Amino acid sequence: MHAERSVVARWVLSGDAQIYAEAFGESENPAVLLICGASTSMDFWDAEFCTRLAGAGRYVIRYDLRDTGCSTSYPAGEPGYTGADLVGDSLAVLDGFDVEAAHVVGISMGGAIAQRMALEHPGRVTSLILMATSPISGTAADGTQLPSMEPRLAEYSSAGGPEADWADRETAIEAIVEGERPFAGTIPFDAERMRRTAARSFDRTVDMAAMQTNHWIAEEGPSIGGQLDQLRLPALILHGTDDPLFSLAHGEALAKTIPGARLVPLPGMGHQYPPEPLWDQIVTEIIDHTDHAG
Repeated sequence: MHAERSVVARWVLSGDAQIYAEAFGESENPAVLLICGASTSMDFWDAEFCTRLAGAGRYVIRYDLRDTGCSTSYPAGEPGYTGADLVGDSLAVLDGFDVEAAHVVGISMGGAIAQRMALEHPGRVTSLILMATSPISGTAADGTQLPSMEPRLAEYSSAGGPEADWADRETAIEAIVEGERPFAGTIPFDAERMRRTAARSFDRTVDMAAMQTNHWIAEEGPSIGGQLDQLRLPALILHGTDDPLFSLAHGEALAKTIPGARLVPLPGMGHQYPPEPLWDQIVTEIIDHTDHAG
């Protein structure tokens, strides 16, 4: 059977939701599932970044979380799902592309989804790659509390961030750009690239107000079983040295908690999707990790 090539788009049914997903590369290659952070569509996993991973011999799948992009949307302020449903969506996406198990990459909230996925459905996760995220336990391996966000970010968050009429394209795009800027590290913030990403996301998203609101207020759902120190799978922790939300200590805690996990600090990266200057390093790390992880 001929392997799938280029980019394949697919709708996947997950419970009462339709999830929109795309796959890059050849389906016979090792699968890499990219899970988004809160309030971001799959557009934030840049298509060029996905293409680089696919070009290195991976079958790369990205998808729109509920309330983002083309996936099912709910009224703003009324998410009709829980964190457990978001985990179920990731499994449904794998099923939709006939993937039994994948190397799962989760960023920020997507990292929490990936951790739950590995704990609850270990047979579906070949390895974990966690980026700009924190242990779902909320504590370090020894039970101590992890550092809070930087004061400047706390001040920004308490002010409510940029105001926007989320139905107006131009103001919504600019609000996304300015909302991402405080989370960047010392690598110069690429406002133009972010503006293009925000424009694609706006043009594809059913309800921008829901996208900006619902992930933050959705309940976790049924409590998960197991602890991170019980995981028995390869794990790579990619964490920015200048993350103002989850300092490097959060990445270090993950590496100490998950047996055998390897931490790779990313110089100058903040709490953000991989900035282009780090693509070569990040792609190399992911390919090397997945080469040795099954």
